[in-house]
Amino acid sequence: MSDNWVVQNLQNALDTWNNKMAEVWSLLTTSPQSFKGGGIWHVIVQINGAVKAIGLALLVLFFLVGVVKTSAGLTDIKRPEHALKLFIRFAIAKGVVTYGLDLMMALFNIAQGVMSTIMRSSGVGNSSKTTLPSEMIDAIEDCGFFESIPLWAVTLIGSLFITVLSFIIILTVYARFFRLYMYTAISPIPLSTFAGQPTQSIGVSFLKSYAAVCLEGAIIVLACIIFSKFTVSPPVVDKDAAAATMVWKYVGELVFNMCVLVGAVKMSDRLVHEVVGI
Repeated sequence: MSDNWVVQNLQNALDTWNNKMAEVWSLLTTSPQSFKGGGIWHVIVQINGAVKAIGLALLVLFFLVGVVKTSAGLTDIKRPEHALKLFIRFAIAKGVVTYGLDLMMALFNIAQGVMSTIMRSSGVGNSSKTTLPSEMIDAIEDCGFFESIPLWAVTLIGSLFITVLSFIIILTVYARFFRLYMYTAISPIPLSTFAGQPTQSIGVSFLKSYAAVCLEGAIIVLACIIFSKFTVSPPVVDKDAAAATMVWKYVGELVFNMCVLVGAVKMSDRLVHEVVGI
């Protein structure tokens, strides 16, 4: 690495961005069971098992409420076809609550399969590293002391933006894991609403929301793939411009591309929710 402070500061900021992008790719291909060694998942499974008892109790309550609201009286309940319909609904709802964890992991695996298909089709399996052009490094190193003063200001501002954007994008991906864990932990309660016809919309909305969180990974992958194509053709360096102007234009365009990526990642939840109809 160059001994120049301006070059070192910019390159350190880009190294932070590259490291966070590599971590994003790693996290997107990680399952909740193996995230952080699986310790969090073990706790979530225990919570899910404890909440399942509450879900089964609510299952009976929602079923009785549904029977009362959908039946005109005891005459309807005594009818064989109506009784069979109620029995099937109760059995299905009980199965959903009992095997809800397996159902949710099946939805997650489907979403991961979509993401893997996107990655294979694009031919991009990991993040591309962003580096400083050699022409810009040479121009910065050729600057004298007074010429370097505006470069310091540009470098500090650009490095700050790049570092902040790096942490925003990684925190967004971490937040997705938190939502996956929280949905899984409390799933028996909303899934128990399938027992009653008046309340089943709650369970449907819950599954749609969970599916949307799972599919966020595919949208984030798409955004990262598009950004990787931007990095293949980095911003053009004007060799005839002054060093400060050169750095300002390059960093400005680079930060703009990063902002677009972070914006797309932040909007992934809204886009997926629109796709699944929530």
